Amino acid sequence: MHKIALIPGDGTGPEVTAEAVKVLDAAAAACGFKYETTNFDFGGDRYLATNEVLPETAVDELRGFDAILLGAIGHPGVKPGILEKGILLRLRFELDLYINLRPVKLYAGVETPLVGKGPEHIDFVVVRENTEGLYAGAGGTLKKGTPDEVAVQESINTRKGVERCLRYAFDYTRSRNKEKTLTLCGKTNVLTFAFDLWERAFNEVGEADYPDIKRDYAHVDATCMWMVKNPEWFDVIVTDNMFGDIITDLGAMVQGGMGIAAGGNINPDSVSMFEPIGGSAPKYTGQGVINPMAAISSCQMMLSHLGEREASDRVEKAVIHVLSKKLKSMSAGKMGYTTAQVGDLVAEAVADPPS
Repeated sequence: MHKIALIPGDGTGPEVTAEAVKVLDAAAAACGFKYETTNFDFGGDRYLATNEVLPETAVDELRGFDAILLGAIGHPGVKPGILEKGILLRLRFELDLYINLRPVKLYAGVETPLVGKGPEHIDFVVVRENTEGLYAGAGGTLKKGTPDEVAVQESINTRKGVERCLRYAFDYTRSRNKEKTLTLCGKTNVLTFAFDLWERAFNEVGEADYPDIKRDYAHVDATCMWMVKNPEWFDVIVTDNMFGDIITDLGAMVQGGMGIAAGGNINPDSVSMFEPIGGSAPKYTGQGVINPMAAISSCQMMLSHLGEREASDRVEKAVIHVLSKKLKSMSAGKMGYTTAQVGDLVAEAVADPPS
């Protein structure tokens, strides 16, 4: 029995989460596993009603689950940063979700802005360190609001944090078993302290424990260029928190947009959280036009993480079928189906896979 926490969140989050659960139901019935869900109302509406972002008991309660499925966080009535820091960042740090895993995979039937590139060219994964770097919150301000104001934001990189991220990336590259190439994305020519640590650890760990994995390096600016020009060069990319945040949004566009981009916040030894990469899209709330595919793909990632590989593969094949045979567009309101109808199509293809 898998225990799954649902945080539908804000805007269109509850709509896409409902479709992900619909597909989860179909996968459970088809593959014979059981699960139970518990809903949590964390988000903007709760904050506006109670002035509480996250209850003090929330983190400990969430530790008791096998996985968390998140819809979206972001409310137009709440100042930016309050919910993001109070929910997303707090959960990442306190649950020690130290890996952000982002597949960048182009499916047949999905248009990419990269001319001449197809599914055979775009299939790589970004492993982003998720609890250190510039997002650790170290720094401060001096003389705020004056002409002499100073703002300092420090990037925190520990050997422990860097090495565990690198080991996860090496292991993932090995298990992926494609090109068996791991690329470190950094800026060693300018960020000479932080990326000296990253580069030394990368080579030391690789030489000692992963001789079967080819190691490569690219500056972050070159990585962005090659993701557009030659995405087929990449197998797995590992990088720090800030650079990972940037290049994964580029990756989402490369694979066809936020409508299909899914990600996981991973702690290999505890509860992990899965979410669509796009925001809450409040302007579409309640209209039934938002694309739920990213949420469904997040569910597919969650199933793989839970060890339900047959179900995960079944959901991915259903997603590919619907994308290539059914949807007219990935854009909200242009799919040719409502949000719920897209969920129905995927669930039907999970239950009865097309030949």
